[in-house]
Amino acid sequence: MQIVRGKKIETLYDAGQIAKRNEELASQIAAGPTNDLLVIAVLKGSFIFAADLTRALHAAGLAPEVEFITLSSYGAGTVSQGVKVIKDIDSDVHGRDILLIDDILESGRTLSYAKELMYERGARNVTIAVLLDKREKRKTDLEADYVGFECPDHFVVGYGMDVAYAFRELPFVGVVTGDAE
Repeated sequence: MQIVRGKKIETLYDAGQIAKRNEELASQIAAGPTNDLLVIAVLKGSFIFAADLTRALHAAGLAPEVEFITLSSYGAGTVSQGVKVIKDIDSDVHGRDILLIDDILESGRTLSYAKELMYERGARNVTIAVLLDKREKRKTDLEADYVGFECPDHFVVGYGMDVAYAFRELPFVGVVTGDAE
C-alpha cells in the first residue's frame, strides 16, 4: 500500500512484474508477423507501456517504426457514441504489419475501430498488444493477440493510466482504495 496525493493505492502489478512481462511479450511478438513493423501506440494511457514494450522489442531483435494515434470512444457524456480519430498517424500502413498497443482492453470498441481502420488503409496484418485485459467488460468479440495481465474489474491507475490526469507517473499498476487517514 502506498500513499500518493493523499490517496491509498494498492499495488496490483508491480514494476518488476511488468518489466518481466514486457520482455515475454516482446519475445512473442518477435515470433509473429513483423515484416516492416509499425508500432502504433493508442494515446494517452498506453504511452509508458508502449515505450517500454518498444524498447523490449528492440532488445528482442526488432527495429519497428513508432507512431501515435489518439482516439475518442465517448461523446460529451459517458455513453459511447462511436469512435473518432482525434490525432491520426502520419505513416502509410499499406502492405505493412501493424502492432497496435493500448493500455487496457475493456469493451473492445476502440481497438476494434483502430484495427478495422488499419485494414481499410491496406495494412497487411494487424495485431494488438495490451497491458491489461478486462474480459468481463467486453462488448465486442475482439481479443488481443498479446496480453500482459488479466485484470480484475477494478478501476486501475499507474503506468500511464490515470484518474483526472493524476497517477500516470506511477511505475506500477494499482487500485485507489480510499483517502489516506
